[in-house]
Amino acid sequence: MDSSKGLDELLREWKFDPHGLSVRLVKGADGRDVIQMRVDLGVLQMETQGRPDGEQVEGYATFLDRILELEKQDPDFVLDDDQCFEADREFVQFYHRRISWLQLQHYHRAVEDAEHTLSLMDLCRDHSPDDEWTMSHEQYRPFVMFHRTQASALAALDEVDAEKAILVLDKGLEEIRAVFVEHEAEEEFDDDEMVVKLMRMRDSLREEYHLGPSLQEQLIEAVKSEQYELAAQLRDELARREAR
Repeated sequence: MDSSKGLDELLREWKFDPHGLSVRLVKGADGRDVIQMRVDLGVLQMETQGRPDGEQVEGYATFLDRILELEKQDPDFVLDDDQCFEADREFVQFYHRRISWLQLQHYHRAVEDAEHTLSLMDLCRDHSPDDEWTMSHEQYRPFVMFHRTQASALAALDEVDAEKAILVLDKGLEEIRAVFVEHEAEEEFDDDEMVVKLMRMRDSLREEYHLGPSLQEQLIEAVKSEQYELAAQLRDELARREAR
């Protein structure tokens, strides 16, 4: 290896910021877009398509695609040690790219990577070798859902649709609440840091754009007050808006 091809010059020009996330979108040698993240000990480079490392897994674009195929062949298969290792690698890679997309304000791409991770979590849960390994990933499900909700709402704001952003936040909060309920931790929901951030974002949008209670909140209130005809109408309207 030619020692003259080190990273000294790049690292000198792009100093590490210990208090923030330093990310940039640049052109690779062949003209393709790549993401670079400055970390304490160097630079991470990620592809913008497929797996962030640019590698295939046994001929598949991602490990998720590979185990989807395995599931078709054998719905009851159990992940072996090597497959668990590959799943963990893909979780980490997509995490780095997801937070990079958020920093770069490419919100739709952040949503795509969050949804990839959640699909991978589902398959890992369904084909896990043991409960301990399952929980090592499930504990991060609300965090990934938080990123997906945040990115979806910010994408709606980019389209100057504050009402849609609030609808996204309401839906995301209810989905996160369902995870807390599933794990018998609903009492922790209202005080969770991520939940508080999403609620503050929703309240701030309401105030800035002078918006009243969302359809989701009106639906919850209608059910609580046993106004079932109104609740049915609100559900229909929500379904229509989500189908747009």
